[in-house]
Amino acid sequence: MTGLDLDTCHIIEMACLITDGELNVVAEAPNLVIHQPDEILNTMGEWCTKHHGESGLTDAVKASDLSLSKAEDIMVDFVKEHITSPNICPLAGNSVHEDKRFLKKYMPRFLDYLHYRIIDVSTIKELCRRWYPIEYNGTPKKALNHRALDDIKESIRELQYYKKTIFK
Repeated sequence: MTGLDLDTCHIIEMACLITDGELNVVAEAPNLVIHQPDEILNTMGEWCTKHHGESGLTDAVKASDLSLSKAEDIMVDFVKEHITSPNICPLAGNSVHEDKRFLKKYMPRFLDYLHYRIIDVSTIKELCRRWYPIEYNGTPKKALNHRALDDIKESIRELQYYKKTIFK
């Protein structure tokens, strides 16, 4: 996203992995970079400008010809192909409440296919930090490149770690 302000910021990249109940990846959607004009990109704050610039995302957004509506079509088709019934698959990842807000505004058909519940790995991390500090110290380190697919894979690894060490 170009930031976290729902009124002024936009989605610029989207990825989706589907896992089974044991957190094994069973399907991977294409990583989508969504075009946004310079007028939108120029409104990014300092954090997004720095990180998206360093990761190459800003240049990829400029070079992309993929529209937001086409990206939504691709993702809706992907989840329908792999999740045969709507409203059974939760949105999961780190701080996904933010993603959910943007999906509600910009990709409502995609969000409507998912379950209303979310699995927020950040919440589990925070509880682990408070209640299981020894286990927390072993949490997998993140690359922090802030690209969609990498962030999802890191969230899955982190959740696998919590499953193995805390939710035994």
